[in-house]
Amino acid sequence: MDGITQIYILWIIYLIASVLFVVGLKMLSGPETARNGNLVAALGMGLAIIGTIFIHPGKEASAMKLGLIFGGIAIGTVVGWLTAKRVQMTKMPELVSMFNGMGGACAALISLIEYPHYADSPKRVLLTITLGLLIGSISFSGSIIAYLKLNGTLNKPYRLPSYNIVNAVLVLITIALIIAILFVPALNTYPVIFGLLALSLLYGVLFVLPIGGADMPVVISLLNSFTGVAAAFGGFLYNNQVMLTGGILVGSAGTLLTIVMCKAMNRPLFNVIFGAFGGGTAAVDTSTTGGSVKDISTTDLATLMFYSKRVVIVPGYGLAVAQAQQIIRELETILEENGVEVKYAIHPVAGRMPGHMNVLLAESNVPYEKLVEMDDINPEFPTTDVVFVVGANDVVNPAAKTNPASPIYGMPILDVEQAHHIIVNKRSMNAGYAGIDNELFYNPKTSMLFGDAKKALTDLVNELKTM
Repeated sequence: MDGITQIYILWIIYLIASVLFVVGLKMLSGPETARNGNLVAALGMGLAIIGTIFIHPGKEASAMKLGLIFGGIAIGTVVGWLTAKRVQMTKMPELVSMFNGMGGACAALISLIEYPHYADSPKRVLLTITLGLLIGSISFSGSIIAYLKLNGTLNKPYRLPSYNIVNAVLVLITIALIIAILFVPALNTYPVIFGLLALSLLYGVLFVLPIGGADMPVVISLLNSFTGVAAAFGGFLYNNQVMLTGGILVGSAGTLLTIVMCKAMNRPLFNVIFGAFGGGTAAVDTSTTGGSVKDISTTDLATLMFYSKRVVIVPGYGLAVAQAQQIIRELETILEENGVEVKYAIHPVAGRMPGHMNVLLAESNVPYEKLVEMDDINPEFPTTDVVFVVGANDVVNPAAKTNPASPIYGMPILDVEQAHHIIVNKRSMNAGYAGIDNELFYNPKTSMLFGDAKKALTDLVNELKTM
């Protein structure tokens, strides 16, 4: 087979793989097709890898190199498979951050490894290498910090003195270093490239370190887009169409999701990019949270729900921690059998990553049409008999609308306070992930059901079964 024929065959394989990426991404938009969408996209990646290894002209590999390549693929496949298979739903955001960080690290390593081969290339090639290194490194170190925040190791934001000035200076130095690499031949050396790597890793750390936990869904989405962009630069470098397509798809999807998350958090995208959000430390006005808290028994709650016409469930991270998604599905079924309309109110940033609650409830086979987004469910709260908040906190906190001193002020929330009865299930009165008190708990219409979500829901289901 001559080289021209190999190129045409490889282009066809890359085209098929790119189409499979697009189709797989489209299928991910619905829970019924998401699983198959992952498989379709994985098939596209498999085709691209096989085509690159065996058909790419001039890239014939020795037996030893093939052994190393497939050995690495085998190790990565086994580790990835076992990790994803065993991960608990509560740890899924951390896993997403770690996997995303590995993608950024791969993009950065491509730049480091290929730099000696392209050091004397035109400026556009050097720019591709340096930008891939910059963005990939930021994505890697930022994702690792996000991982540590999500697993509780770094459980609060850390803000350096004159933080914005430090970050701005660091960005300017990094840009100046890239320009120097491009236009000053004497600085186009490995030590300078490693200096760029160090600055990029440092910026990734400083970028994510001060961000509060309530903003992590935005951060994860943004870092995901960074990884996609870094991979796209690798596609430019290798003139690899499928790598370019995959990177563009990930980058654009992550960017669009970031914009949606920013809208949900009421934060300008400009502030997100420059790290000027999520670290608010303004004092919280406690004058509105000085009321009394009342609790409710499982029996009384079962009676209240049994004779309701409409119940809206608001899931949060506490539901995932308790692994109570199956029992809440059973609660929904029992209520509907008794003529109660049940819906789930989904806030865009509920949980620890974009779509966290959607994934959690899909695991328990909750019909997707019952998951109602914030803008659609808010007008229904005034006609809702019971709102049952399970493990959610900041996304239902009225301080976002009433307290200008609150760090979450201005964030769109679920208007659960407009319902006739509000029931909140929590382990204790501890603050949510944003670290602030919740005015909703002191609302005269609110009753607290304290305890682990799984046990409380199990007791509630058992009470309903006796009615």
